[in-house]
Amino acid sequence: MSAASAGVYVHIPFCRSKCPYCDFFSLPFDDGTADAYLLALLRAMEHPPGELPAADTLYLGGGTPSLMGGRRLGRLAEAAARAFSLTADAELTLEANPGTVDTAGLRALRAAGFNRISLGVQSARDRELALLGRGHDAAGAARAVRAAHDAGFPHISADVMLGIPEQTPETLRDTLDTLAALPLDHISAYLLKAEPGTPFCEPALRALCPGEDETAELYLACVARLESLGFAQYEISNFARPGGESRHNLKYWLCEPYLGLGPSAHSFVAGSRFLLPRDLEAFIGAKNPLSLAVDDGAGGDFEEYAMLRLRLTQGLDLGEAARLYREDAGPLLLRAKAVERAGLARIRGQTVSLTPQGFLLSNSVTAKLLYG
Repeated sequence: MSAASAGVYVHIPFCRSKCPYCDFFSLPFDDGTADAYLLALLRAMEHPPGELPAADTLYLGGGTPSLMGGRRLGRLAEAAARAFSLTADAELTLEANPGTVDTAGLRALRAAGFNRISLGVQSARDRELALLGRGHDAAGAARAVRAAHDAGFPHISADVMLGIPEQTPETLRDTLDTLAALPLDHISAYLLKAEPGTPFCEPALRALCPGEDETAELYLACVARLESLGFAQYEISNFARPGGESRHNLKYWLCEPYLGLGPSAHSFVAGSRFLLPRDLEAFIGAKNPLSLAVDDGAGGDFEEYAMLRLRLTQGLDLGEAARLYREDAGPLLLRAKAVERAGLARIRGQTVSLTPQGFLLSNSVTAKLLYG
């Protein structure tokens, strides 16, 4: 693989409250813990892996990073610029919930260098938001998008959830149309997954959700509607107007190097994968928090490369794979023709990509392509 610029992910594990469907590592926010965590992150940045190339993306995810406030986040961005030699055109992304931002705070973040914001909208219907346990309403979500635009953010993304309680094709279309009318250039649409141990695994909540077939239809309708609204699909769950693609997230799917900081964060550096434990106290207490990292298995082989490329609409270039991994493209191409006949893939020359129907069955289709 040719050398590529790195990405840096920073996990901010604080939320005002836990959403009933969420299994991410997050804890209640308080100022004292936030200050201690900031210092731990700054210490971690003093010991970057020597094999990590200069970075051109910084992504603050969570949790709810916006709870940290402009002062702390500005210090993080400044330290990251030094520690990872952030390029002049670097993409700096911040996740935020609509109820945690205002125009003044967003202007401070923009002044600190953040140029992309991802807002957890999830729905434009108040009833659906209430059932999801979200802390904002539809009007508040629209205000947050406009405030980010007014603050000068050139790239604004909104998250949408599919298959949520009481969602119908009509309410989903209303959400997508509402968002498309706002000044944003990216939408991520994720299928709801009931994680073990979360309230959404309880029968009463599951009964309110669309069934498997109905959820599949919602996904296909979402893809078609966003395409008609000018948002081209570029990954299973991601859609963008021209130039609005997330450069940081593309690194994951293109097998480019990235470093993760914070409890539960994953990294891929020099062909190796490692992760940090879900332990905030240990991270804060460590002299070098990166010393807590544990092996996360080998990375960078052909199977992983193919699986990640098949998440993208640009697909898997078998000629490139043959050059990089010395893989015989012939057998995979033969299997791809059978998958294409089923309407689950497209073949253009030596490039194989999945259709929206194929994305719905991506795990089984990818296994079929790779192993027969």
